[in-house]
Amino acid sequence: MRAVRVMAFGGPEVLQAGDMPEPVPGPGEALVQVSIAPVLFLDTQIRAGLAQAWFPTAPPYVPGAGIAGEVTAVGAGADPGWLGRRVVADTSGRGGYLEQAVVPADGLVAVPDGLGLAEAAALLHDGRTAIGLIEAASPRAGEWVLVVGAAGGLGALLVQMAHDAGSRVIGAARGKQKLDLVRELGAGETVDYAQPSWAAQVRAMTGGSGPDLLFDGIGGEIGRAAFEVTAPGGRFFAYGTPGGGFAPVTPDEAGRRGIALSGIERVQFGPAEGRRLTEQALAEAAAGRIRPVIGQTFPLEKAAVAHEAIEDRVVTGKTLLEVR
Repeated sequence: MRAVRVMAFGGPEVLQAGDMPEPVPGPGEALVQVSIAPVLFLDTQIRAGLAQAWFPTAPPYVPGAGIAGEVTAVGAGADPGWLGRRVVADTSGRGGYLEQAVVPADGLVAVPDGLGLAEAAALLHDGRTAIGLIEAASPRAGEWVLVVGAAGGLGALLVQMAHDAGSRVIGAARGKQKLDLVRELGAGETVDYAQPSWAAQVRAMTGGSGPDLLFDGIGGEIGRAAFEVTAPGGRFFAYGTPGGGFAPVTPDEAGRRGIALSGIERVQFGPAEGRRLTEQALAEAAAGRIRPVIGQTFPLEKAAVAHEAIEDRVVTGKTLLEVR
């Protein structure tokens, strides 16, 4: 079968397409014919060797954390009712950039009728994370909500959900194309965080008070600037690292301003909770209440190009690999 592997830590060029033996499901496992694989920013960090403290993977390995496709075989003890069904699944560290994937059968999530596999793949990680964040943050009608990284796969969902809750949404992104998308998704105000005055613009948009709720999907100095403009007594959710790590904010700083500070722990879910949130995200999309933004799709063999685009920050929404 075709697969893409990381042959050594390094730049996108270390991703190489080739053939691998076809896998066979063992007891309690399912074999999925993969159609779509989501590409995560985290995939690029692991490939570059920058996440060894949390993901001690050694090359050569197949990157990717999830798949969408059809179940073609099951191992002993697995429910044969999964055969022929469209599913999404985490790949439990086995990779997703490949034609056939073996995954635990109890981790399969059925894709509802009327929802495409590409949309389901785009929601596998971002959908459950967005719903988990919204449940934790409880955006309220009339309050100001700032989404930093609003044109990304996760940010786009948060903009929609906060808007649907009746909040006044400000979407922060980079460049006109992304800002236009964010407005289309429901943000009443937008700001380009590439501009030095962007935080001051946010403060002015909110009448000088700052946003009541902030979702930081970028981190680094951009995340720090977002924290500075958050209203006293507000809620700050810091979960993104594309800006060079999590926003450098300490609990003591947040406490002095009465800001409830939440970090990456808010998007870490156990198996049961992850399944619930994924099923809910897929159901919401099938019903037309949320729309995943798929910004770009690459053939499996072009995984290196997909990684390069993500690292160059030229992507919008979700990036996918088309396997077949």
